[in-house]
Parts: sequence; C-alpha cells; structure tokens
Amino acid sequence: MPHKLQFKVIHASGQDDIYRASELNHHSPLTKGWQSARFCLYPQDMVIQLETRSRLRKIQILSHQFLIPTKIEFFVGDVPDGAQLLLESARYARLGYVSLSDNEKTGYKARELKSVHVDAVGHFLKLNIHKNHVNKHNLYNQVGIIAINVIGDEIHRLYDITDPDLLLDDPRIERDPALEGLFNKPDYISPLDDLAFDMYQDPEIAQIIRRLERKKQEAVLQERYDYAKRLKQAITELQKVGEKLGKMEVEKRQAVENEDYDKARLKKVQMDEYRLQVYKDLNLNDLLELTGSRHPQHIDLEPVRHYSPPTPPPRLEELPPPTIRTPPHYEEYPLPRSKSVIEPITVPAEETSKSPRPPETNRSKNNSPRTPYESRRLPPPKLKALTLEEELPPEPENNQEAEPMSEVDLREASTAIDIFGLSLVSKAYSKTWSYREDALTAVHHQMQQMSTGNKEEAKSMLRAAIFLVKRGIDDKVYAVFRAALHLYRMLLTEFVPKHKLGKPDITSAVEKTLPNLFHKAGDTAVRNRDDAKSFIQEMANFPEVKATQTLAHECVKPFKLTLGPRHAQSRCEIVESLYQNFGLKGGLTIDNIMKFNVEGLNHNAGEVRDVIERLIKTMYKNHGAPIKDYLPPDDEKTRKNTLWRQLFEYFDQVDGKPPRTDAKKQKAEEEQKKQAEIDALQKQLQALRDMNAGKTLRSDRSNGPIDASVLSKNDPSKKAAPQKKKPEAAKVKPKGNKPTTKDDDDVSMFTVDNICIFCGERNESFTEEGLDIHYWKNCPMLKRCTNCKQVVEIATYTDHVLTECEAKSNFSKCPRCSEAIAKPEYDQHVADKACNPHKTGQNHCPLCHENISSGEDGWKEHLMGRTGCKQNPRRLLALNKPAGGATGNKTTAARGRGGKAGSVRGRK
Repeated sequence: MPHKLQFKVIHASGQDDIYRASELNHHSPLTKGWQSARFCLYPQDMVIQLETRSRLRKIQILSHQFLIPTKIEFFVGDVPDGAQLLLESARYARLGYVSLSDNEKTGYKARELKSVHVDAVGHFLKLNIHKNHVNKHNLYNQVGIIAINVIGDEIHRLYDITDPDLLLDDPRIERDPALEGLFNKPDYISPLDDLAFDMYQDPEIAQIIRRLERKKQEAVLQERYDYAKRLKQAITELQKVGEKLGKMEVEKRQAVENEDYDKARLKKVQMDEYRLQVYKDLNLNDLLELTGSRHPQHIDLEPVRHYSPPTPPPRLEELPPPTIRTPPHYEEYPLPRSKSVIEPITVPAEETSKSPRPPETNRSKNNSPRTPYESRRLPPPKLKALTLEEELPPEPENNQEAEPMSEVDLREASTAIDIFGLSLVSKAYSKTWSYREDALTAVHHQMQQMSTGNKEEAKSMLRAAIFLVKRGIDDKVYAVFRAALHLYRMLLTEFVPKHKLGKPDITSAVEKTLPNLFHKAGDTAVRNRDDAKSFIQEMANFPEVKATQTLAHECVKPFKLTLGPRHAQSRCEIVESLYQNFGLKGGLTIDNIMKFNVEGLNHNAGEVRDVIERLIKTMYKNHGAPIKDYLPPDDEKTRKNTLWRQLFEYFDQVDGKPPRTDAKKQKAEEEQKKQAEIDALQKQLQALRDMNAGKTLRSDRSNGPIDASVLSKNDPSKKAAPQKKKPEAAKVKPKGNKPTTKDDDDVSMFTVDNICIFCGERNESFTEEGLDIHYWKNCPMLKRCTNCKQVVEIATYTDHVLTECEAKSNFSKCPRCSEAIAKPEYDQHVADKACNPHKTGQNHCPLCHENISSGEDGWKEHLMGRTGCKQNPRRLLALNKPAGGATGNKTTAARGRGGKAGSVRGRK
C-alpha cells in the first residue's frame, strides 16, 4: 500500500543562504523550507532522488505564503538499464504541472497545499519552478517551497503495472495469509503519511501515533477489539496533544528569536509537564505492551528534546544543544514506515531541563537518537491567530476532583448546583479548561438521557443548562466555547421539542444567551467571531426559535454608539446576513431594520458605517421609496454630507434619475431648447402676419386707397402710434369689378392682432409674445406632440404622427380606429379589437377616441364645448374665460402653414 517515501534533494539551481534546499529533506512544524536566490532567473530547477526505484502515486507541495510561484512542472526521471545511477544519466518524462493562487484573498497569511495524484516509476523527481506572483511582500522576486512529500511504493523487482501481486511484498503476509486484507490495499493512503499530519504534529508524538496505528491494525487481525478501541481513543487524544505541542514549540522558537528567554523557558517547562502528564494518563507502556509491567511509573517519560538544525539562523548558533532523552523501551520497538526520519546524530548528553520530575520517574543515562530541528515543520501563519491559554495547565487525571468553589461562585451557581450537583458545577468553574469542557459534555449527555413526562423538571434543567452555556460561551478556550455551542444547539433542537416546552421558555433562553453571543462575535480571535456569527445564523433557522421571532428583535435593537468597532461591525453583519437570508420575515420589518441602520450610521467607525450603508442600499433596491422616510430630506443641505450624498446618488441611480449635476445641466439645456422653440414659433407667426398683410395690401391697391392705420398694423417695418382699437375687427372691403374669392373674403374678416386664429378668442394681451404663450399653453384646439414637442392641431394630430413627426417610423395606423399606434403595441392592439371604430363621415378624436360630428364646427364643439372632450385639459381653461368678440371667425386662414419644429400646424 502506498506510503511516504524517503528522498533527498540532490540538485537545486539556486538557494538562499538561510533557506537552503536541504530543509526540504525533513518534515516538522519548524521546517523553514527552501527559497530561491534573490532576483534569480526563471525557471528554477530542483531534483530529488528517492531512496530506491519507486512507483509514485501522490506528490504534495506546500507553497510559501507570499513567495509563490505561478506554476510548477513535474518530471519523473529514470536511468537506462545497466547505466550507473547518476543525475547526469537520468532521462525525464513530463508528468504535468500545477498552477498556484496568488494568495491575495487570504492577505498572504495562509499557505497553499497542492496534492497531485500520479502513476509513474523512477529514481528521480524533477521540479521546474516558474516565475513568482508579484506582491508587496516579495521584495526580491523570489519563490519558496516549505515542504515536499512523495507517496508511493518501492519496487523490488521488475515493474509490471498489470501484475496484481506487485504490492504483496510484505514478509508477514507469507507467515499469515489473513494479513492480506490489511496490507493489500493498492489505492489506500494513510492519513498519517499525509504532509498535513507532519506539519501540525510534534515529531515525537507523530512517531508514537504511527506505532499505535500499527498496533491497532494488528489487534484487529487478532480480534482484540477492546484493545483496538483503547488504541483508537489514544490516537485521537494524541493527535490533539501533538498539535498543541507543535504550536507551543513554534511559540518557544519565536520567543528565542526575539530574545525573550523568560517566555522561552516558561514554554519549555509547560511542554515538559504537559507531555509527561499525557504519557501518564494514557499509560503509554501498557498501550504499546513494551514490558510486562502495567504501571506507568516504571516508564522513563522524560520528554524528547530536539536539536537545532545544522544550518540555523545566526542568532541561534550560540544556543547549547539540548539533551535528548527517550524512554529506553521505545528503542526496542521499530518505527513503522517512518520514511521522513533521517539518520540519527549523537551529541553529548547534558542536563537542560530544570523542571521538577516525579520521584518515580527513571532517567535514561544513555544518549538516544532524536529528530533534529530540520525535521520540524512550520505550520501556516494563520495558526498564530489560534488562542491558547498562556499558562496551559496539564491534563488532570480522570479520578481527580476539581478545586473547591468560592462562596461567591456557590451563591451564583446555586440553581445549577441544585440540578446537576456540586461536583459537576465545580468542574464548570474550574481553572482547568479540560474540566470545564468535561462539565459541558456531561450536561449534554444528562439532558439527552432525561425522560419525558415532568415538564417542570425539564424547565428547571433548561434554565440551569442555559446558565452553564452562558459561561461556556464567554470562555477564552476555544474547545470550551465549542462545547457550549454544541450543548446549546442540542437544547434548542432536541431538548425543547422532546419535552414540548413553550415559547416563554425558549424566549427566555434566547434573550439570556444572545448578549454573550454578540460579545463573542466581536472577539479578537477570527474563528471565535466566525463561529459565533454562524451559530446565530444557524439558530435563526431553528423552527422553535423562528416561531418566537425573538432573535430578530434582539438583533435589530439599536446599540450604543460607545460600542467597540469590532462588536458593532459584527452586530451589523449579523443583521445584514439575517436580512439576506430571510428578507422581511421572522420578525424583521422595514421599520425595525431602518431604525437600527440610522443609529448605526452615527457610529464613529468607518467599517461599521460601510456595513450599514451596504444594507440600506440593498433594502432600497428591494423596497424603494419607503426607505427614504427614515432618512433626512433629500436637499442641498443634506447632500453636503458625503455619506448622505453617496446614498441619495445611489437612490437616484436605482430610480433611473440622472445625478444632480447632470440634472442641472439637463435643465439648462431644456431651457435653451424651449427658448429656441419659442423663437422659431415667433418667426413663423411673423411670417403669417406678413402673408396676411400682403393679401390685404393687394386687395386695397385694387379697390382704393389704403387706410394708414391698417398699413401701420400690417407692416412690421413701420411703427405707427398706438391707436384705440375698435370693438370689431377692421375690415377692408373690396372695390371694383374684380371677383372676390372665398379665401380673400375670409382673410378680410379679421386682423391677426389680438385674436387667436384657431379658437377665435380675442384678448388685449394677445401681442406677439402673448399669442405665443396662448398657443403654447392654453389654446384648446392645439396640443404638443409627445414625441417631437411641436404644437399641432388636435384635429390633425394623427396625420402629424404618421407623416411629419420625427418619430413617425415608430407608429402605424390602425385600420379599425384610424389612430397612430406604437409599433411594439400594434399587433396586440389589432388582435384585441377593443378600440372604437372610426365611422365614415365623422371626425375621430385622438384624445378620447370618440367619433364626433364632421366639419370644423364639430371639432370646436367637441374640444371647446361644455360637454366636450374630457381628455382635453385645455377645455376647462377656455370655458372659465369670458367669451370674446369674434368667436365666429374661421381658422381656415391657417391653411398652407408648414408643420415645422415648434410651429402651429394648420388643418388640411
């Protein structure tokens, strides 16, 4: 079965003086890894040689956190038959490549582990490392690899991939065929051979775990299941212990590098005592069955100290090599498949540990092999955020009692003591974190096993358990905090439904624990914050909690402005997540969320306001105008504040409105355009006056002398003195024998001053500008085209849209009602047949869509009469004015005027 293969780096095209390629030969939490030379040329080459010719099944690369190559290519090398095993004789075959992330999302604080599954045979593995990702931390354009792991099988005879017995080379199989089921697993790779295992584990604990794993496999084959169960539990416990010791070793090394020797000595003492206590608690010799004795005091449990690397950093060269002591019995038991262990080195034994030892502990007087510092592996930097108690106490024995409680604690926990007993609650108040964790676990089991029937007892147990949960949530140790969340989840999802407790009990439990969860959500440790916030989101989905709506109401209660930035930001992020997941449900409303948001916008921390601003924008996008009711008025004074200006500009963007600056510019452009239209209209009216004046002059010249007053009125180039106007329009009567045409008679009926030629209204204010305003706003016979903004007669509006308007290509004429219909709506309009048909011989109003009397009088009655068109907004304005003189004047004088932009178009 595939396992970790021993290898050695035999070639590197370049290396840093401190981070040399030999660092890759060993795995441990303190491994520094390899780094290329500064400003090197790419690609960089590296060749590793396997101990024997092997079949490679898996390759693992742990990259540096910011010295990251863009790509790594893999080549497997082998030598021809009969050739000497030399690097120069190797022939390589390309396996492929992997690309690595630039790590920008993690802030260059995590390391990427790449695992590549391959199937190749050879003596050598070559890595072709390409250029680096550019970032602000990589000042010298270097690349770095922290560790390399190769997993596969040694080949002891000719390789044939089709041979099913290729891997059955373990000598124990010949002695016991029953072992075949254990060892013949071609594709199984043990987690103990994975690179992540060595990177997090203390090397000594890792060796013991591997021994226990082999003992467990043999116990299963011998059907010693109780013994296998004990081994499994011990392995699980040792994995936790190994991780803790690995972290403490890293902290000790950092203290030494910072020359904080007091802290380094304290860490060393803590590690020695902790390791010794664990060995005692697990009865390690009994588990390994090394001797006939079953008592742990006969085992030399002096912890293994590790020698510093052969090429340490300069500031560590003066440190004396520590003494290495291992239990003498361990040397008799071979290390199973520990391929990453190098040849042991021997140093003079010397007392370095000053920590007290139990009197029954035997010290080994012989030097023993140890794993040097090169085999230690440095964990990813993100582990530095994990919190450990500064004074980590040793694990207590199972039969030991917790320290007694103080009088204050006894009074505080009296309710819990009545329910769970003094012994259990004392553990919950203990200074030893494992006791506190065990207490919460015991409460969890006790609550699960409680029988139904007594609801009052269930309520009392719930209240007592919530009291302990609150203490667990506030605990600084992560394991205790997680145990408290586990217990709280069970109470809300299992205990409450099982015993059918009511909403008041659930509401009380949620209200008591939420302040503690809010406080934990603002913790300095990232995983504490994330776990607290995720649990609140999870709790909101619990059916029993959702029915009470308590959680939502507690979350949206406005917080004090003196609340710390981390706590306030986490609170806002919780509300934002609740809204994104549930919307306006489960107790969330626009009112309570917006009151929370408005209060949060006054916080002095920018990161808090950013979350609130993001939530307000999301709500406005979903709900629109009601959100503005909770904000200050949108005026120039408010927009002077950057925060409000950004919010209101986003609101305008959602509503499809242009920004205020663009709106001002657009308004000015509209005013200019309007003035241009008025000027064009005035020019056309002047042309109309000139045309009428020309007809009058021709008529007067043919029939007699011209009245001077008429001439002064009709000739714009001559400015006559103002004269009092007569009550009726001046008429120029034709003389002579020339026959009078109808048009000439119509024009001679009135003058163009002071009278509207369309509706017939006479008004002293109808000067040139007055008539312009009347046509533009008030004349009931006219309207502005909604497409091109020209003023046209309502009677000819349909013809204008279909033939003259700038947007005429967007309309089609309905064969039923004869109106202009927009093309996107035309097919549906024709198919519905819901329009009012146009009757032959009648006029059809484009405003109210009714058929009216034919002729010009029919239009006037419909557009200006008291019972006329209800869709004509100018009709009522005309009715409220006093009737003028020449109401009977005809509008045929408008014939012949062109429908230019901004003009009044005559009927045809």
